[in-house]
Amino acid sequence: MSETPEFPDGPGRHEPSRARELTARAAERDAADPLAAIRDRFVLDAAPDHASGDAGVYLDGNSLGALPRTVSGRIADVIAREWGELRIRSWTESGWWTAPERIGDKIAPLIGAGPGRVVVGDSTSVNLFKALVGGVRMAGKGCTEILVDATTFPTDGYIARSAARMTGLAVRPVEPARIADEVTERTALALVNHVDYRTGRLNDLPGITHALHSAGALAVWDLCHSAGALPVGLDAHHVDLAVGCTYKYLNGGPGSPAYLYIRESLQERFESPLPGWNSHADPFAMDPSYTPAEGISRGRVGTPDILSLLALEAALEVWDGVSIEAVRTKSLALTDFFLECVNAYVPAGRVRSVTPHDHQRRGSQVSLECSPKLSTAAEQGGAPTAAEVMDELIRRGVVGDFRPPDVLRFGFTPLYTSFADAERAAWVLGEVLGALPDVESGAAGTAG
Repeated sequence: MSETPEFPDGPGRHEPSRARELTARAAERDAADPLAAIRDRFVLDAAPDHASGDAGVYLDGNSLGALPRTVSGRIADVIAREWGELRIRSWTESGWWTAPERIGDKIAPLIGAGPGRVVVGDSTSVNLFKALVGGVRMAGKGCTEILVDATTFPTDGYIARSAARMTGLAVRPVEPARIADEVTERTALALVNHVDYRTGRLNDLPGITHALHSAGALAVWDLCHSAGALPVGLDAHHVDLAVGCTYKYLNGGPGSPAYLYIRESLQERFESPLPGWNSHADPFAMDPSYTPAEGISRGRVGTPDILSLLALEAALEVWDGVSIEAVRTKSLALTDFFLECVNAYVPAGRVRSVTPHDHQRRGSQVSLECSPKLSTAAEQGGAPTAAEVMDELIRRGVVGDFRPPDVLRFGFTPLYTSFADAERAAWVLGEVLGALPDVESGAAGTAG
C-alpha cells in the first residue's frame, strides 16, 4: 500500500455528474452519521450551501476547537455567582480546589486512562518540562541521553534540550520509526509526538513504548494532535508519562490548560522539578520544607487558573454519550472522503498529499503539499504559494491553516465536521487552484 494517497492524472476539472454524485453521497453519509446530532452542541457557521456559494466550513479544529454551547452559560455563572457572590468560599463550596483532578478524570477516558492518573493545569510546555525532568530522575543510573522525535513540534525540542542541560544529559533527535532501533541502555527516555503536527502521520505508540521498555527506557508521549480524535490507550500500552493540550480536539478554548498523565505505578516515584505549594501533601500548613502529595496531585504546581479550567470542564460535556471509537471511525471516513473529493475537484498536479494513506498511520487531518514545484505554472509566474492559497480559501469561507513552506492543513473534528463540509472544502480548493494556468501534459500528478 502506498504511503500517501495517489491523485492520478485526470481531466483537470471536475465533471458535473461527478460533483452531483459526491454532493449526494455527502448528504447520505451525513443522514446516516450516528454523531451528526453532536454538531448541534457547538457554535458553528451555517452549513455549506452549493446553491448560494457560501462555504461556512471550519477545518482548523486541530489548532483551535469550536465553542461548545455549554461554555458561555457556565462561565457566566462562575463569574456572577461563584466569583461575584461566593468569592473565596468557592474554593470549597464550588469545588474550585479539586478541579484539576476532577477535570483530569473527565479527560482520562478519552486517552485510555483510569481515574487518578491525569491532572489538569499549566501549559503543555510546563507539563512537558515536568514529565521530562521527572522522567529522567526515575531513569536508571548511567543514562546519558534523551531521544527526541526528530519531527517534533518545535517547543517540544526546546523544552527537551533545556531539561537535558539541567540533568546533564544529551539530546539525540531520532525519526520515530527508528526509535526501536536507536534506543540503548544509556537512553533515559524518549519524547515522541503521537501525531505529527505537520503531516498528520500517526506514530506507533504501542510498538515504540514496548521497544523503549525493552531497553529499560521510559516513554513520554505528546498527545496534542491525537487526544479527542482517536483512541490512545495509555494504560493498556503501559505509557509512563504523557502530556497534551485541551484546545484542539477537546475544544477547551484558546489557551485552555493542558494535562499531565503519570502511570499509576510511577506516581510515588515521580519527583516534580516544579514543587509548588499546590502539590504539597498539606498545602495550607505553609511548611517551609516540601513533602509531595499522594498520587497524581504531585503533578500540580501553583494556584489553578479557575476560569479557563471551568470553561474546559463545561466544554467536555459535549462528550457525554460519545465513544472515542465512534469518533475514530468517522474521522477515517471523513478524511478518506475528503481525499476522494480532492482527487475529483482539484486539477491534476496541483497538490500532493503528505498524509499517510494507511489508516493505521493517519491521524485526523489531511495535509496537502501545494508548492510551485508541482506546477509548470511556476515558470510563468502563475503559481501561488501555499500561504496565498490558504488565504484565498479562508476568504471564501473554508478555514484551514498553513505550515511553511508549502503545506495546507485541514483538520477534521468528527464531533462537528460533516461530510458536506469535506465535500465543500474540496470543491472550493478546486475552484481556487483551477483558476491557475493548466499544467502541461506529463506534469506530476501522483502523490507516491
